[in-house]
Amino acid sequence: MLTIEEKTQAVVAALEDIKATDIAVLDTNKLSSLFERMVIASGNSNRQTRALADNVVVKLKERGEEILGREGEETGEWILIDLGEVIVHIMQPAVRAYYNLEELWSMKHLPRNAPHKTP
Repeated sequence: MLTIEEKTQAVVAALEDIKATDIAVLDTNKLSSLFERMVIASGNSNRQTRALADNVVVKLKERGEEILGREGEETGEWILIDLGEVIVHIMQPAVRAYYNLEELWSMKHLPRNAPHKTP
């Protein structure tokens, strides 16, 4: 069984193999009890996002890791791969820009009654 860092590195290497762009790794350890790392990458077409997802699954299975879930392959716009402590989002650029997960997951939690800015 791989450590979280080894698993994250294996995911990034698998994404780089198929020329993913804008690969980001977020440490979500203090933000979620569900997973510790989030890897986000872009693919330029439905075909590429599916190929990226397939490569991540193949490479991680080769290393003995269990794939807990895969979603979004029907459209290929946003594919999620659940590896337990590591979650992988493979998105087309327009979808990635719209949902902006990097900003969402880097936000600090404000107290409930704290003032906040709205766009």
